[in-house]
Amino acid sequence: MDLLTSIKISASGLSAQRTRLNVLSSNLANANSTQSADGSGPYKRKDPIFQEVGAESFEKKLDRAYKKVSGVSVREIAEDQTPGERVYDPSHPDADESGYVTMPNVNVVNELTDIMQTSSSYEANVAAIRSAKEMINAVLAIGRDG
Repeated sequence: MDLLTSIKISASGLSAQRTRLNVLSSNLANANSTQSADGSGPYKRKDPIFQEVGAESFEKKLDRAYKKVSGVSVREIAEDQTPGERVYDPSHPDADESGYVTMPNVNVVNELTDIMQTSSSYEANVAAIRSAKEMINAVLAIGRDG
């Protein structure tokens, strides 16, 4: 695999993880939103669905040791259909006739854990790009000196 291909693969990972971080941030921001923007009920947690892309174009550049290398993209942002917790709060403006409010299906601890994992994945892709850049610079230096 050439170095530019490895940068493209890592860049696709950066883009996908940036999207995931944006979605997770939105989930956290709406953890207590009992009404969605369209007024259809509490906020529903969203989750990005990743998919492999570009295997065919990358595969042409590989030697026989590698069968398949590809990047990643976000196929869709899916809405989690898990029902939210019902909390008794008759004074809440969104309480039903029994005094219960349906809360969003967002678990703050899970979202924060996912944010930390996403951050680590993002950093790993940055490190891979940095390594490829250093190797490219080393090759160019050899070419200048040679």
